[in-house]
Amino acid sequence: MSGNEKPTRRQQVHTLLVELGRKQGDGLPEGASGAALVCYAAGADEAEAVRETVAVLKQAGLAPLEVSGYGTLEERLAKGHDIPGEERRLMERALEENAVIIAQMTPFFDEEG
Repeated sequence: MSGNEKPTRRQQVHTLLVELGRKQGDGLPEGASGAALVCYAAGADEAEAVRETVAVLKQAGLAPLEVSGYGTLEERLAKGHDIPGEERRLMERALEENAVIIAQMTPFFDEEG
């Protein structure tokens, strides 16, 4: 390898939890104050996966506020997480397609007291 070649880093899939705010035309249910998304995103590291996820969500007209990382498949297994087959298939798809996959969306509704 010559001096100006960068070593290639292996893509991995990172599990991310994204908190969304509201934005006009975002497609969230009426009355929702925001939502949480579970995403699987490919990236050489977590920072890259977060950047790509935020960019894709903004392009889709959503308003990401905060992103929390839960690690790669290997890291989650090492922590003792139970990862069912369906979740593993979505992770594999994210890796194969170098994509951000939204696996789950949970809208938030403010409680009125």
